[in-house]
Amino acid sequence: MTSVITVEKEKLENPPLDIHVLGDRVLRQPAKRITKVDDSIRKLAKEMLQTMYSSHGIGLAAPQVAVHKQLIVIDCEPDNPENPPLVLINPKITRVSQELCVVEEGCLSIPGVYLDVTRPKTIEVSFKDEQGKPRKIQATDLLARVIQHEMDHLNGVMFVDRVDNDLALTEKLQEKGFSRGAVKPVK
Repeated sequence: MTSVITVEKEKLENPPLDIHVLGDRVLRQPAKRITKVDDSIRKLAKEMLQTMYSSHGIGLAAPQVAVHKQLIVIDCEPDNPENPPLVLINPKITRVSQELCVVEEGCLSIPGVYLDVTRPKTIEVSFKDEQGKPRKIQATDLLARVIQHEMDHLNGVMFVDRVDNDLALTEKLQEKGFSRGAVKPVK
C-alpha cells in the first residue's frame, strides 16, 4: 500500500502546524468522522506529516494540531525514505489480540515524558486511505502500538491516562513541568 502523499522526511525550521501539549483542552475533544476525502484532507495529512517529521515523531493525530477530524498519520521508519507513511482516515479497530505487551511510550504532546503502557500486541484496523478507498490492515508490535496511541487521541485520550504506575507518572510529569491534574485515567 503506497501513499499518494509525498513528503520529504526532513525537519523543517517552521513546520506548518502547531502541536498542542498536555493541559490544552483541545486535546480532550473527540474528533469527528471525515465524510469526504478531498484535497483539503490530503493537504492536512501532508502538513501533519511535515509537522511530525519536524518534531521527530512517528505518529500524529489531527486533534494534536487542533483539528477535530478522525485523521492520523504514522511512519514507524522516519529515517527510511523507501518506507511510505500511513494515512488513516476514520480508523476503527475491528480486532485485538488477547496477548498484551507493556512498552514505553512517549508523545509529541507531552515532550520528554516516557512511561510504560499496556496495550494489545496485535490489532486489525479498517480505515480509508488518502484516496478515500476502504482499507484493512493487521498490525503488530510497534505499528499496532502507534495506531492505538494515535487513535486514543481521536477520542480525547492521552497515553498518560493509561499509565498504571502512579508514582512514576507523577514524578515524570512534575519533572517536565506538566500538571498531574491534566491526566484523566481510563481503565
